[in-house]
Amino acid sequence: MTTTRAGGVSKPPFATFNLGDHVGDDPVAVAANRRRLAATVGLRPDGIVWMNQVHSSHVEVVDGPREIVDDTDGLVTATPLLALAVVTADCVPVLMADARAAVIAAVHAGRVGAQNGIVARAVETMVDAGAHVEDVSVLLGPAVSGRNYEVPAQMAAEVESMLPGSRTTTRRGTPGLDLRAGIAAQLRSLGVRSIDVDPRCTVEDKNLFSHRRDAPTGRLASLVWLEPGP
Repeated sequence: MTTTRAGGVSKPPFATFNLGDHVGDDPVAVAANRRRLAATVGLRPDGIVWMNQVHSSHVEVVDGPREIVDDTDGLVTATPLLALAVVTADCVPVLMADARAAVIAAVHAGRVGAQNGIVARAVETMVDAGAHVEDVSVLLGPAVSGRNYEVPAQMAAEVESMLPGSRTTTRRGTPGLDLRAGIAAQLRSLGVRSIDVDPRCTVEDKNLFSHRRDAPTGRLASLVWLEPGP
């Protein structure tokens, strides 16, 4: 699942359901929003694991509640009712699950992390935890679309060399990046068969936070968790 801007207590420019604790918002408001999120989805207040995201290629396995996991951009768990959260405002939230093996992952895939293999590293970590690539289902959540992600031509070429399929042209006819297209291509090359892409562009959809459109602004949260087995 992915949240929207609505339903929280944060004041402008973070109005209202900001779930990022690193953007300058009142920490009391962020904590209240996070508690509200946990209650809304039926989890304990400590049932969501949050990351201190740093645009790395580091993935960490968690097996119980953690206040926050520092310096990582991917989480993997096999623990039921332990939600993994990624916060974004244009970067790609990647949610993955092997329901048969009961292994899940949440990944923050910005340009740097995606280029440096954070998604492939998360798949590898899931397999190490017992998942099978052919059974993994993936959701690429709302993010800036290629038509709105303008970058210098050299940057587009550099990312394309590491993440084939990501280079594109913006609506203005300039060099751009479609990270979700590149990530989807990478996942297919790894053997992942089930890939869904949320069609929403964070820049275009005013119900979503977008750093490129509104900085400073808040952050959306995308969550994945395992329900207990029978």
